Amino acid sequence: MDKDSPKPSRLNIKDLLRPHLKLLMVGLAAVIGEGVADLLQPWPLKIVLDNVLKSREIHGWLNQFILSTVGDDRLAILRFAAIAVLAIAVVDAICTYTEKYVTTSVGQWVMHDLRRTLYHHIQRLSLAYHDRKQTGDLISRVTNDIDAIQTFITSGLLGAFVNCLTLFGMVGVMLYLNWRFTLIALSIAPVLFAVVYSYTRRIKKASREVRKKEGEMVSVMQEVLSSIRVVKAFAREEYEERRLEEESLESVEIAMRARSLKAKLSPLVGLIVSVGTAMVLWFGARMALYGSLSAGSLVVFIMYLGKMYKPMQELSKMTDTYSKASIGYERIQEVLDTDGEIKDLPGARRAPRFKGKIEFDHVNFGYEADRLVLRDVDFKIEPGQVAALVGPTGAGKSTIISLIPRFYDPTSGVVKIDGQDIRRYQQKSLRQQMSFVLQETLLFHGTIWYNIAYGKPEATRREILRAAEMANAQEFIDKLPEGYNTMVGERGVTLSGGQRQRIAIARAIIRNTPILILDEPSSGLDAASEKLVFEALDRLMEGRTSIVVAHRLSTIRRANVIFVVKDGTIVESGNQEELLKAGGLYSELYKIQFSIEEASEKQAVGLS
Repeated sequence: MDKDSPKPSRLNIKDLLRPHLKLLMVGLAAVIGEGVADLLQPWPLKIVLDNVLKSREIHGWLNQFILSTVGDDRLAILRFAAIAVLAIAVVDAICTYTEKYVTTSVGQWVMHDLRRTLYHHIQRLSLAYHDRKQTGDLISRVTNDIDAIQTFITSGLLGAFVNCLTLFGMVGVMLYLNWRFTLIALSIAPVLFAVVYSYTRRIKKASREVRKKEGEMVSVMQEVLSSIRVVKAFAREEYEERRLEEESLESVEIAMRARSLKAKLSPLVGLIVSVGTAMVLWFGARMALYGSLSAGSLVVFIMYLGKMYKPMQELSKMTDTYSKASIGYERIQEVLDTDGEIKDLPGARRAPRFKGKIEFDHVNFGYEADRLVLRDVDFKIEPGQVAALVGPTGAGKSTIISLIPRFYDPTSGVVKIDGQDIRRYQQKSLRQQMSFVLQETLLFHGTIWYNIAYGKPEATRREILRAAEMANAQEFIDKLPEGYNTMVGERGVTLSGGQRQRIAIARAIIRNTPILILDEPSSGLDAASEKLVFEALDRLMEGRTSIVVAHRLSTIRRANVIFVVKDGTIVESGNQEELLKAGGLYSELYKIQFSIEEASEKQAVGLS
């Protein structure tokens, strides 16, 4: 599936297998050959018993075929039977290998296609969906659930066909040999299938509970491992170990209940099969004693009986594989059935190069329909302006900037860029014209080169070096052991906060977009790092429409306009001088913050 192709409305196993139809046809031919070989395996022994050892006078098509092919010489017939055994074994081996190779190949490619389809869809689901879902559960669906389907295709898809083909073929031959005797052998079949059907439904229900609990357990591990520094900082290792132990014990209990059902099925099938075998031995031996059945035919019957019951047992054992695959399929389909809450509207076009005028026209928004976070937000930012959003924690500042790239859509009202509703543009083209420097600077496990060029993979070496220099990152990168080839740890933990922030600024610079969004870009930095970051930000904001979310008012000293947000509404706007003269909320925040900073500076001087 192409990365920009629409998701299927309904995942269908036929759609997954269709690209591999030719390979499956080869596998099907191999399965037929395997089934025929299974059917022929007992016949050389029958030939030896009836035509070489002459247990009784034999008539019929097989006897005529042997006489016309090798004559009535017993050694010649024995040689023919021995060669037939080898020939059947060779055919069976070739067909079995081909079938296994085909199913493994198809299973791997289906797993690849399915993983790509699911991951493609997850990437395009809205942030609101990801806010609600546990990351570990999604990881479990992309890995364990897809693996269950792959296992079914590899070991169950054509395997079930082989078993069914063998079963029906043997029943047909047995009916031809002696239909009364065959009915005796098949008398247990209804009981066997009734037991298997009953247990299959119960096993499937238990498997669903097991898979759900496994997803929850992966979520716990993912959450803890991604926050390992917090766990260690608060010495909560033992607590987290107990939490995982509790989840694991619940998983064990649920898995044991499921395993108990699976464990009961196999011996039950074995008991039923043994009843059928005993009946065949009893009636078959009596028929052979009375001369109504040859010894060779009885041996064929008994061998077929073992082979016939084996597919029945294999089909019963496949309930576990089928149940896991079925539950995995349901869980994957559940994700694929989820429509992206933020999606391109019909007729959405590619965004032109923006000038950078941003408008909020009476915007209301809530993460939940009955609970608004923003109320009647209305403002304009002219192209090239630096606008600041300030206010108490939880006022809605970060929510406002999340609406500009369409991470979320307003409940009502319109967000515009250059006078056009942003919903008229394709999301990808909209976000390609924005750069972000966030409070939590996330870097990827990779080189410095890779992290700077993440927003523009085609960037040249010269562009990367220039971006690093403008972001004041050059000086510390040159001191690293391998310079730009230095590997950055997961989430950038091997670098300091100021270093991570300057790489994030370089990543924004290299995109060269008309709109820049900064969310607390100087949070948690020391004075020296803050100075370097501010210098880099000044260069970054030059000539761009910039929106800065800030708690520290020193961050917004260059702002052309400041919007003061409180309880989801804009209560004040203007430049810093105007807002200080107005004596409103901004003036109060300014006085409180700078009085605290002055006190801290005096205390630092006293300590020194």
